[in-house]
Amino acid sequence: MATIEGLAANGAVLSYMDGSTAKTLVGVKSIPAMGSDPEKIDVTHLGSARKSYIPGIQDSDNLEFDVVYLQDNYANAIAASGKSVVWTLTYADGLSFKFTGTASTKFGGGEVNGALSFTLVVVVSDGPTPTPATTAPAGK
Repeated sequence: MATIEGLAANGAVLSYMDGSTAKTLVGVKSIPAMGSDPEKIDVTHLGSARKSYIPGIQDSDNLEFDVVYLQDNYANAIAASGKSVVWTLTYADGLSFKFTGTASTKFGGGEVNGALSFTLVVVVSDGPTPTPATTAPAGK
């Protein structure tokens, strides 16, 4: 695999499975952090010189994606809302994260000379599970 100096978020694609059909949600402006910190379990006892912890289970945070409003992408987001679906976030080099969750939307406010947008909020029930890229992006 070729070494790259870094990777921009540009070109990332968010999609979900609608039955057996993958639907892409276009116009995504920002992507949340994927993954979460594990909870800490306190195992300190009276003979401990300092507090001791072991890792507990991870608590999945809601994933919030800011999206430019377009009729089709908002319709797709509404169609995915309220039901548990499989989502995939794929970056330009092929790195992807798969997660299952139930979506809802929050339509953003408006302002003079500002683009309308909405927030897609996914309550995660499984994942996100990363799959590393296997090839370098084109041109590198």
